[in-house]
Amino acid sequence: MLKTDESVTAEINLYYDLYVPDNAEKNAPLLISIHGYAAHKNYMMREAKLIAPENFVIASLQAPNKFWREAGKGEYKLAFGWLTDYKAQESVALHHKFVLDVIKKLASDETIDKSKVFLYGFSQACALNFRFAFTHQNALKGIIGVCGGIPSDMDLSELYKPTNAETFYLYSDNDEFYPLEKFKKFKQKLDDYLPNFESLKYKAKHEITNEMRKDMRNWLETKKR
Repeated sequence: MLKTDESVTAEINLYYDLYVPDNAEKNAPLLISIHGYAAHKNYMMREAKLIAPENFVIASLQAPNKFWREAGKGEYKLAFGWLTDYKAQESVALHHKFVLDVIKKLASDETIDKSKVFLYGFSQACALNFRFAFTHQNALKGIIGVCGGIPSDMDLSELYKPTNAETFYLYSDNDEFYPLEKFKKFKQKLDDYLPNFESLKYKAKHEITNEMRKDMRNWLETKKR
């Protein structure tokens, strides 16, 4: 007899970097930053610091799937990704647990106020973060998505419901991976689905620009209260 896809449960370490400002008070707002495909937590921490208002705590999470990417001149760098084609739902569930566990850990010692959690994602992380927000509708105060898509199963999943979290969606007019027409469809779908939605288009490629950073920082300043 052949049995397939048998499994055992194993523990793995999930890594993140934590920044707590010297002047941060207890129960501070939290910005959780999620990097895109082939990036890492160091990169997304740098980006998060450029948009986080004063006294925000920042947690930059690193994806669990490791691989080597070509860095030019025959060199390779270690990179990380969130999703796999094989049993993708398990990757999604792991991302959800990672975010929830970080919030729980930081709230337990009053480092952060769990009612003031913002989730920030670039590229691949956008759809992943929207899946989290639509599944855990009351976990977030706000969500920021930059140059990324929306869940492919948005119309199919029985788990998803609109979140009341403030949502800010930023996209480019010359993105190498997403045609502008596709971004417009994503924007319209989110606008129809979410009660608290804002969006801006930028003259840019698949990138985070200084103009985007300024707008995200201003948006966080207005929503943190």
